[in-house]
Amino acid sequence: MSQENITLYYRQGGSDKIYSACIEDKDGGHVVNFAFGRRGNTLQTGTKNFTPVSFDEAKKIYDKLVREKTAKGYSPGTNGTPYSGTADSQRSTGILPQLLNPVDDALAGALVADPNYWMQQKMDGRRVLIQASDMITGINRNGLTIALSTNIVESAAEIGVPFIIDGEAVGNWFYAFDLLSLNGRDCRSCPYRERHDKLFNLIGQGSGAIELLETFDRTAEKIDAFDRLKQANAEGVVFKRVDAPYTPGRPASGGPQLKHKFHATASLIVASVNKGKRSVALDLLDGKKRIAVGNVTIPPNADVPVADAVIEVRYLYAFKGGSLYQPVFIGVRNDIDAKDCTPAQLKFKPEEDDDGE
Repeated sequence: MSQENITLYYRQGGSDKIYSACIEDKDGGHVVNFAFGRRGNTLQTGTKNFTPVSFDEAKKIYDKLVREKTAKGYSPGTNGTPYSGTADSQRSTGILPQLLNPVDDALAGALVADPNYWMQQKMDGRRVLIQASDMITGINRNGLTIALSTNIVESAAEIGVPFIIDGEAVGNWFYAFDLLSLNGRDCRSCPYRERHDKLFNLIGQGSGAIELLETFDRTAEKIDAFDRLKQANAEGVVFKRVDAPYTPGRPASGGPQLKHKFHATASLIVASVNKGKRSVALDLLDGKKRIAVGNVTIPPNADVPVADAVIEVRYLYAFKGGSLYQPVFIGVRNDIDAKDCTPAQLKFKPEEDDDGE
């Protein structure tokens, strides 16, 4: 008999997914079962704890699972109607983040040495903005409201003044790196140096689950941090021009905020789940044509994503034609549309000279 249950929905672009979880009796104890997949299709099922535990322990597992899914944008909806992304104008905030173009090794080296650019670590999480007014609202990269973990919401509320901050959510922590609004005043036209100072004054080094992302402003500090982060296998770094305003959207090229990844990553479409295996086939979208780019194994601690989901994959390089070499699954990207999964993301293996050098 089910002791507690919930059904969550997610719809955005071509995605229309369902996730259900419940606490059930088993052998005198309790287990947490779950099911997920495309709405209307047969769902994949699983159990979080195969060994029965007390109800209190099962409730902790269940609550953690629900928090993780709602933090990714799933919603119970109203009368069984799922949260519907851009199709639901009431959930569009009109607040969009500033997106960054990538730079290669040579330009990254020049920016490290340029005193007009400050540097921050590029965290391996989800891009999120937090709006605090009468309530605390999470906003994704598409400007749509999303759920936040309870501790992030509580920490934002404790700050006690209206604001909009930009940052990265990594698990139940939020790393703030920019400020869009404070006490009702739009700060986006202010130079980055001023926005950073105001952000520091707002949250200091940190406020509960909200932490200020460390910023490196001197050349020697940037050089040291760049080498240290690269050796630590971090995702990359971000460069921000100190006198530049905050401009929503992504420039066609260049821009005053740029990113450099130490490892190649790409957002890819799950073409299908490989039968009998913990792996999925991957596609990119070139116009209306899908291009197969190989497979990636899903680790045991992650749910196998469903067909048409968008996932993030790290890889060493791509071969001409698109196949990825040494792909590693990072996670599902509910905040990225399939239309953005294009071959333009790929970093190809360098051409070898005729003499093999």
